Amino acid sequence: MATSTSRGRALDTAAIRADFPIFETGVAYLDSSNTSQRPRQVIEAMEEYYFKFNSNIHRAAYSFAEQATEHYEGAREKVKRFINARSLKEVVYTSGTTESINLVARSWGEQNIGAGDLIVLTLLEHHSNIVPWQLLAARQGARVEYVDIDENGELRQDQFRALLEQNPKLVAFTQVSNAMGTITPAKAMTAAAKAAGATVLVDGAQGAPHLGVDVRDLGCDFYAFGGHKMCGPTGIGILYGRRELLEAMPPFKSGGDMIRTVAVEGTTFNDLPWKFEAGTQPIAEVIGLGAAVDYVAGIGLEAIHEHEVDLTGYAYEALSELPGIRIFGPPPARRSGVMSFDVEGIHPHDLATIADRHQVALRAGHHCAMPLMTRLDVAATARASFYFYTEKQEIDRLVEAVRDAQRIFA
Repeated sequence: MATSTSRGRALDTAAIRADFPIFETGVAYLDSSNTSQRPRQVIEAMEEYYFKFNSNIHRAAYSFAEQATEHYEGAREKVKRFINARSLKEVVYTSGTTESINLVARSWGEQNIGAGDLIVLTLLEHHSNIVPWQLLAARQGARVEYVDIDENGELRQDQFRALLEQNPKLVAFTQVSNAMGTITPAKAMTAAAKAAGATVLVDGAQGAPHLGVDVRDLGCDFYAFGGHKMCGPTGIGILYGRRELLEAMPPFKSGGDMIRTVAVEGTTFNDLPWKFEAGTQPIAEVIGLGAAVDYVAGIGLEAIHEHEVDLTGYAYEALSELPGIRIFGPPPARRSGVMSFDVEGIHPHDLATIADRHQVALRAGHHCAMPLMTRLDVAATARASFYFYTEKQEIDRLVEAVRDAQRIFA
């Protein structure tokens, strides 16, 4: 089945779904913002490592180890091209978006944030882009301020500009909201923050898989994302950092492979990016991430976004026709493939339970965005999230599940 996109292109979703063994179960998977599904190509790349050259990296001269190292560092080259970093030294492997942000908060933050300094965040943030900065502010005596949202769930740029006038040391914000799908004007916000003298971190956990990124064009200092939201394995992520910043930062973790020399008198550290990659790495997961980058890039980020806009518009119209539905966030054209909503008289957890009876995987909860839920004056929402393998008939199944829930709770 080919699905037309908003600009007339089409993705052959039937052919794409054939790459994903999990769809043989018949589930309508509408939770890709939580974690995406993995194609055979990713699974097979990881199996090849385990079956044919399972060994550690950077440590041995035998052929297995050299092959493992080649694949491990080859994945870094793929990521470098995917995000358009200037150098491989700017691409650091982490366990995911959360560790990437914590690395910056600990290593860069403790060197550069002091008493009275301002950190600017937004109410759209995932907890992983709030809590590390709150902890940093508490340790250093800094303060945190938040940019509010408007009635459409988009950031209030007037508040953002006002906070920039206070000369913040750090500005950190999401490229795409995981809870509502709001696409932020990341390039313009980065430019404004840099002009105000701030260092900028962009949370790309939802942006990299759905919109892609050119970090040089974006102009940020740090960019963080994980593999498991873009068809890769869990436990592997990326921190992009400008080389001059990473060079000046102390290691985040210490141990093997992040050192150059160790003596009783002291230690000297390895070159970038290995200075930040202590211990035995998740080698199979890194190789899987490289395969995921190939797969997503092969489909094309523009085609993925167009497909999601089409799906989101379809879901927006279909849900809006039901009584008692409140949809959160901006119009479909200004959001990624996320539909967060509330059904009058039905708790989101109850709705998700009923949806499961229809083999519809629907997320319910605060989506690790409790400040945003407080701002929306709800305890939780139901969230359907889409990716390039999502089909409209799965949205139809969601709508029928909502109708069923409304009949049960009538």
